[in-house]
Amino acid sequence: MKILFGVIPLLLTVALAGCNPPPAPAPEKVQPLDTSEQKAPVADTSQPVASGNTPTAADIAAVAGLNAQFDPARDPAADLETAKVEAQRGGKRIMLDVGGEWCSWCHLLDAFMEGDSEIRRFRDANYVWMKVNYSEDNENRAFLSRFPAIKGYPHLFVLDGEGQLLHSQFTGELEKGKGYDRTKFFAFLKEWAPPAK
Repeated sequence: MKILFGVIPLLLTVALAGCNPPPAPAPEKVQPLDTSEQKAPVADTSQPVASGNTPTAADIAAVAGLNAQFDPARDPAADLETAKVEAQRGGKRIMLDVGGEWCSWCHLLDAFMEGDSEIRRFRDANYVWMKVNYSEDNENRAFLSRFPAIKGYPHLFVLDGEGQLLHSQFTGELEKGKGYDRTKFFAFLKEWAPPAK
């Protein structure tokens, strides 16, 4: 019996200890609100892509959008700023492709480029290709006024990484029959590619 009376108080003590509420957590330190001006990060364009300064997915999408289609709603001045960042980051030139969705030769040029993997790889390695719409919906006169007059469409302007004009190319000189002359077109791309490092 003595053992039983000694065990009961011990069991009651253990049971009551389990019913106590947990200790209160220590109060968290409240951080003051940061009201300083926040600036968006800017890519270091002085470093080539191979150095690890790689474009983000958003950059890749933005650059792909430059060559997606002739869109009257796009702002070519803003597009050129995007193209300049990418050109400087990758040591490339900028190719302005002026035309419109109405232009059959513009579509032939797209098909020509997409159908030739060697030319396409060379283009992508050396140029940021940027389409500039010219149509009844939007002639982009203000933007195109800084470049030489255009004889026909599509028309190509080669720019350096800073957006300065290097060459104006009438694409009629690169045609052959009902398409483009591969030898002439590839020679044109090679002639205006950035110098090898």
